[in-house]
Amino acid sequence: MIKQAILCVDDEAIIVLSLKQELKGHFKDRFLYETALNANEAMEIIDELAADGVTVIAIISDWLMPGVKGDEFLERVHKRYPGIRSIIITGHAEEKSLERLKAECGLRAVLRKPWRARDLIAAVESCVTDASVTDASVTDASVTDASVTDADV
Repeated sequence: MIKQAILCVDDEAIIVLSLKQELKGHFKDRFLYETALNANEAMEIIDELAADGVTVIAIISDWLMPGVKGDEFLERVHKRYPGIRSIIITGHAEEKSLERLKAECGLRAVLRKPWRARDLIAAVESCVTDASVTDASVTDASVTDASVTDADV
C-alpha cells in the first residue's frame, strides 16, 4: 500500500484534474493523488488519510478560493500537521501573505497560473526530497526554495 500522498486543492475542477494528471504522469504510482475543491474538503481528506496511516507530504493549493483562501487553509494545515510541505498556485496573490506563509508555514514554492509542468515537478520534487530527509531523521538547515516568479515565466 502506498503510504504517501499529494493533495491538490482548487475550486476549479479542471485545475485539480490537470495537476493530478501532470503529477501522476511524472511520479507514476509513487504516491496517492488526492483532490479537493475547497479547504474544508481538503482538511477532511488530510484527516482521513492520517487515520489510515497515509502521510500527506505535499499540498498544492490555489490562493484565491471561495470561503477559506489558500493562505488561511495552509496556516490551519501547518498548525495541525507541521510536516506537510506546501505549494501555492495562483493568478492573484498578495505578496505580503505569501511572504508570511514562507516565513511561518514553510511554503516551499509559488507557481503563477498558468504554470509550467517542469516548474510544478521541480517544486514537488523539493517537497518530496525534504520529506524524505525529515522521515529519515536527518536534519539539514538548507531547504531549497523552488519559488517561481513572473521573471521565470
